[in-house]
Amino acid sequence: MQLGPNGSSQNPTMVQFFTWDARHPDMSWWEHLAKEAPHLAALGFTQIWLPPPNKAMEQTGRGYDAYDLWDLGEFDQKGSVTTRWGTKEDLLRACDAARQCDMNVIIDAVLNHKLGADRKEAFRAVRVDPLNRLRDIENERPVNGWTAFDFPGRLGKYSSMRWNFNHFTGLDWDDLTQTDGVFRISSERHQGWSRWVDTENGNYDYLLGIDIDHRHPEVRCDLFSWGSWILDTTGACGFRLDAIKHMDRRFLLEFIERTRNHPGKKRLFAVSEYWSANLRLIIPYIRAFHGQTSFFDVPLHQNFHRASKAGASYDLRTVFEGSLVKLRPGDAVTFVDNHDTQVGQSLESWVDTNFKAQAYALILLRSHGYPCVFYGDLYPNDECFDEGTSRTLKQLLLARKSFAYGPMVDYFEHRNCIGFVRMGDSDHAGCVVVLSNNPLPDSTTSKIRMNVGPHQGATFHSLFDGTRTVAIDHDGWGSFPSSEGCVEVWIKTGGH
Repeated sequence: MQLGPNGSSQNPTMVQFFTWDARHPDMSWWEHLAKEAPHLAALGFTQIWLPPPNKAMEQTGRGYDAYDLWDLGEFDQKGSVTTRWGTKEDLLRACDAARQCDMNVIIDAVLNHKLGADRKEAFRAVRVDPLNRLRDIENERPVNGWTAFDFPGRLGKYSSMRWNFNHFTGLDWDDLTQTDGVFRISSERHQGWSRWVDTENGNYDYLLGIDIDHRHPEVRCDLFSWGSWILDTTGACGFRLDAIKHMDRRFLLEFIERTRNHPGKKRLFAVSEYWSANLRLIIPYIRAFHGQTSFFDVPLHQNFHRASKAGASYDLRTVFEGSLVKLRPGDAVTFVDNHDTQVGQSLESWVDTNFKAQAYALILLRSHGYPCVFYGDLYPNDECFDEGTSRTLKQLLLARKSFAYGPMVDYFEHRNCIGFVRMGDSDHAGCVVVLSNNPLPDSTTSKIRMNVGPHQGATFHSLFDGTRTVAIDHDGWGSFPSSEGCVEVWIKTGGH
């Protein structure tokens, strides 16, 4: 899969270019991206994960409340031509700006559900137990649901499909009786919930809104067409697939395969969101997709979250236990935080500042996994920004771009202090990394003796403080200390 520009030997790195409440005070979000593209490239980013570009159910919607996938900010629908992020023209200019800086664009594809229907419809449904969707708790009865999507502002441009209740499996509101719950739509045409979804809550086909039936021929045709169209329209090189545990796996696999067979998209990148900290639950999905998509390493994120809460009582030697990157590094997209883990969000599990820099060092400077950096940790914002984290993160990004290459040797020596060496390659000098989680380190356990290879008699200096140095002996060994900031990167003085 394509992780960066063709022919580049640079370490690939993704940036998630939004937070949950992201807005810019002076320009559209797409204009902000276009303006920042040169800066992102200079930091070493090769891919940009965009927020969902489609029209949402309301003007301020993020796009996860998907109304019309074919409206990228072009039609007067849901009270505005623009999406939360800007106009279609703004989007295309931002994508072009990214390409001009040798960065690829990733589209966040929200294919599980729709919201904001244009009309109600009458049909029959069965209310089910939210904790066991396979158990009916009422008899089949008439309901009224917001399930008709006419897209009156688009008038059939790009796609002539108009959605109705036959294209969905479930909903959470009966307007007839003014009751909420989980309702399975029932008729002679409906097949019930898909069997090819996660088994949490008995069957986790239904997540929210109006749940799409990915077995319906018209649905499949429209979504397959959209996949190729959005890539052609934006020039994007791949997808982030939202909420895959709730979608028919067979459909998703065919969606990826069909878009990858589209001209020029053979190396299409795909990363899937399967939200679970339990690696045993993720592995069957990885096997089912036959290497067609990578997965976010949620177990590693949860390890980072636990480490930040536990402080010095956390054993750093175990930080990769149960993680995807340890078991299957080629399938892992590693991350520290994202829009869902922010404080107050549905999957809140924020990594605090006491471990944020260490976590980023562990995903950016090691040889395994494909790292994704969160906008909220990099750019000033009102939600989650920390200036110290941002400053250190930028230095770690430049270290990844310039030094973190070649074979890796681990020295996970102490519960509160670990290190590793990147040996470098013919074009890069490599680096030494030391991490700790004890702000009051013991002098005997805050240093790690590591071998840097054929650099006998050389001197290494701190990337963060050039006055700090380590001498290398004639056998290539040096004693590398951590720092008060709990992250230290050492590079060879005079190295390239």
